[in-house]
Amino acid sequence: MTTTRTALVAVTGATGKQGGATARRLLAAGHPVRALVRNPAAPAALELDSLGAELAVADFDDPSTLLPALAGASALFVVPPTTYRPDGGGPDLELARGRALADAAAAAGVRQAVFTGVASTGGEAFAAPGKRRVEQYLRERIELVTVLRPVRFMTNYLGLPGLGLDGFDQGVHRHIFPPDEPLQIIAPADIAEFAALAFEHPDRFAGRTLELAGDAPTPAEAVAAIVAATGTPLHYHQLTHTEATALSPQIAATRQHWLAGHRWHADIEALRVIHPGLRTLSDWLAEGGAAALRTRLLDQPVPRPS
Repeated sequence: MTTTRTALVAVTGATGKQGGATARRLLAAGHPVRALVRNPAAPAALELDSLGAELAVADFDDPSTLLPALAGASALFVVPPTTYRPDGGGPDLELARGRALADAAAAAGVRQAVFTGVASTGGEAFAAPGKRRVEQYLRERIELVTVLRPVRFMTNYLGLPGLGLDGFDQGVHRHIFPPDEPLQIIAPADIAEFAALAFEHPDRFAGRTLELAGDAPTPAEAVAAIVAATGTPLHYHQLTHTEATALSPQIAATRQHWLAGHRWHADIEALRVIHPGLRTLSDWLAEGGAAALRTRLLDQPVPRPS
């Protein structure tokens, strides 16, 4: 099978980071795109509509909406719907939603799927059991499946509301990672590039699992690069076990797992051979990340150094 520019690609998570980036990348390359959304009047949905995407209402918790939304599509980009709870993710709900989507895709005649999950490490804390089970079920139901496993997003420096880590709070970036050890990160736009390559070359990428990263600065180096790009005094703080536990037991467990030596392991140099334009953190900052960060930081009080 060879996906052509006339083949319709359905995109889930189209109003989010990965799905939105992938939809825009495919539209820019001339692929017809159908964005599966819950609210077609949402600003992100309207933006995709203005770029030429077809909008289709779909709700993973209402399987009857999925088959009509996928009718006529040849390929599917799958972002698992978030099932985060304070005590961790919900793998059973995630699997139920993933199965419903895979069953609907198979019934609609979709032959190719690109699934994006979470980068793997040794051990269980980052194993993402719900996502792994969805990966397997997709392989059982869809003929040509490519799995992408991205590491932490560069856009996380802009902040993740409500988590108590990531982003900057009064000039401080807080996370679980040691400040002086390399930490793999990736720009969502590069996830979209790998997805587009898989759709455009299914015979090359079907059956493959790609661990994705684009750069690996230490957290301290990353914050220093952001300081240089934004002109704002900032610093990094590694959460203590007590601080991580106060956020959630899962964050604390993940911190312990990471400190035990389990790491993401994307081969950045090999990925750059596949996608020579793979972005570094400096690239992302220059392409708009620094401007977006300056806007966020202007709204926050930054304490003066003592």
